[in-house]
Amino acid sequence: MQRNDSARSFIINFIVPSIVFGFVTGTLTALVVNLYKLCAKHVIEVSEMGYEYLRGHLYFLPLVILALFGISLLFAFIYKKIPNIKGGGIPTSIAILRDLVTFKWLRNLLGVFVMSLVTFLIGVPLGNEGPAVQMGTSIGRGSVYILARRHTAWDRYSMTGGACSGFYVATGAPISGILFAIEEAHQRISPTIMIVASSSVVFSSIANQIFAPWLGVSTQLFDVAPMSALELKQLWVPLVVGLAIGIFGVLLLNYYKLLSKFFSKRLAGVKPQYKIFAILTVTVIMGLVSFSNVSTGHELIHQIFAGSVPITLLILVLIVRSTLTLSANKNGITGGMFIPTLALGAIVASIVGKIVLSLGGGEELYGIIIILGITATMSGVMKTPLTAIVFAIEALSCYENILAIVIVAILSYFVTELFETTSINDTAMEGKIEELNRGKEAKIVKEQVEVMAGAFAVGKQIRDIFWPANLFVLSVKKASAKSQEVDGHGGKLLHAGDILQIQYSTNDENETKRVIEAIVGKQKPKAGE
Repeated sequence: MQRNDSARSFIINFIVPSIVFGFVTGTLTALVVNLYKLCAKHVIEVSEMGYEYLRGHLYFLPLVILALFGISLLFAFIYKKIPNIKGGGIPTSIAILRDLVTFKWLRNLLGVFVMSLVTFLIGVPLGNEGPAVQMGTSIGRGSVYILARRHTAWDRYSMTGGACSGFYVATGAPISGILFAIEEAHQRISPTIMIVASSSVVFSSIANQIFAPWLGVSTQLFDVAPMSALELKQLWVPLVVGLAIGIFGVLLLNYYKLLSKFFSKRLAGVKPQYKIFAILTVTVIMGLVSFSNVSTGHELIHQIFAGSVPITLLILVLIVRSTLTLSANKNGITGGMFIPTLALGAIVASIVGKIVLSLGGGEELYGIIIILGITATMSGVMKTPLTAIVFAIEALSCYENILAIVIVAILSYFVTELFETTSINDTAMEGKIEELNRGKEAKIVKEQVEVMAGAFAVGKQIRDIFWPANLFVLSVKKASAKSQEVDGHGGKLLHAGDILQIQYSTNDENETKRVIEAIVGKQKPKAGE
């Protein structure tokens, strides 16, 4: 009887909410992100036409620069009001999912949608995949706050599903979207995370097949034909590419730290709007030289696959895009670094490929080298080797070269680990957290809480609960002898009446207590309160 009650409780308190929130979050994310992709597509087309027109009418350049100054003032004003829409969408989402920063979901959703489109119009080399993840995160929170305001313990689970759905709809890679929650967002695996992420991605996949054709939006990130399989004697190719991208990754990540230090220390006294204005102005000037220097990087990657970009221009584009993308992110301009970073890897891979061809390598190797380069960049620079491998199969049609992509992903990851570099997303996230918490003093709290009857924590393992950041469960005093029994997975489930000894550090004690009570239930007043 107890086992039946436990199974019923598991279905009602976990499976049903996972499906409900997965359906709402996944469906809404698919709709919003497809609308966003449609808008972004047209805005980028207008941007390219604008650059083409400006090249033939340079006397308009002073007016454009004047407009950029006004836009910079607008950016600085909005970022002051909505600080969490600054910078890359994926680092921000990771910080939110780990409960390291707070945000208002509707304001965040609208802000990211609009401000990133302005970024694309100007041509700043930032992408739309990061904003898509951040919008999915916002929709996940909104789903809980609208449908179940009294059950906010589901907040981060629903946001996780939204982030995964946003990644999937933006890239067309569903399994990679699920792995995003495990390898990138929470950096741990648990049945809870798997179920929540999978539920949202499944429903967003169904909705995506409806909304994308209706809106005329492609469901694929790249239109890449399957490549022929490498022979065993050609496995030197992933070794060379993995080593080259690994070294490039180390240089890029250290360059990011150098630029961050330059803007934070050397230009600390310069107002944000002037830094943004400088970046926007340089972007326009570089865009007038070549549109390949700017914009998201999608079209550049297609040009690289076609082999139409000479090495000299590739080197120029690599330097310009690296500097602009990293500087824009550091100074909070809204937009993602996912595709722009992959574009940088594709540039390096293209240079390697052209060198291989000049030394007598077969032409069929060139396309494979580009795919391996993109995979290696995702693995080494973003520090997500598993997601990179699956992404190469799903989004780059590389199922004929699985051994090669495993080799290149592991090698590039090993090289960046050897030099103890931090992933580009973690570096950006740490900078954002430091900025948002500047001037705040963390408080360390140690207390006991009781798991109340009917609370979210009942029937769940400690490891599967999204506790507030920097919270540790030091000990558990079980309510009864029966609740001491070890479950089938080797852990102990929490039951009503269990007493938890917890310790946490926080910048906002009231908010942290609210989150704790959403998990374990509203606590009884202590004596003297």
